Amino acid sequence: MSRIDESRVFLPVRIAVLTVSDSRSLADDRSGDILVERIAEAGHVLADRAIVRDEISAITDRLRGWIDDPQIDTVIATGGTGLTGRDITPEAFEAIYEKRIDGFGELFRMLSYDKIATSTMQSRATGGVAGGTYLFALPGSPGACKDGWDGILKWQLDSRLRPCNLVELMPRLQEHLGGTA
Repeated sequence: MSRIDESRVFLPVRIAVLTVSDSRSLADDRSGDILVERIAEAGHVLADRAIVRDEISAITDRLRGWIDDPQIDTVIATGGTGLTGRDITPEAFEAIYEKRIDGFGELFRMLSYDKIATSTMQSRATGGVAGGTYLFALPGSPGACKDGWDGILKWQLDSRLRPCNLVELMPRLQEHLGGTA
């Protein structure tokens, strides 16, 4: 069973929030606001925030910029993970990944099932790593952002979580490049 080990030091993670939407602005981005709020409550650092249109090039350009920024450890996106024609966030993320974190999407859908039952099959939530940066894409609903943060990311981005967490892997994410980050 996972647990927080209070004897370990909490290490704040620098997180960027990306909203993928053709219609949202910072004034009405409820899902982005939820993520920003929870990031702060958990003691992490909001490194940046942006809204981009549902276009692969807009998403991948923003992701590459953040991956290249040493001040950003993790990107959490909301929106564009459904099945309609404009929902292309997973395709954009897949184009960037060096490694997928298949368990993220699987776990998200498992947790979501308790709330929306079989409708969770329409979610294409995804996670991966590129350039030493974690990348996660959640659906655009406020409820999905709460579920993704509260049920998964809050825990895996806490350096005190036992038996293991994503933070302790950060120094080793670029070993394939011939050295450590």
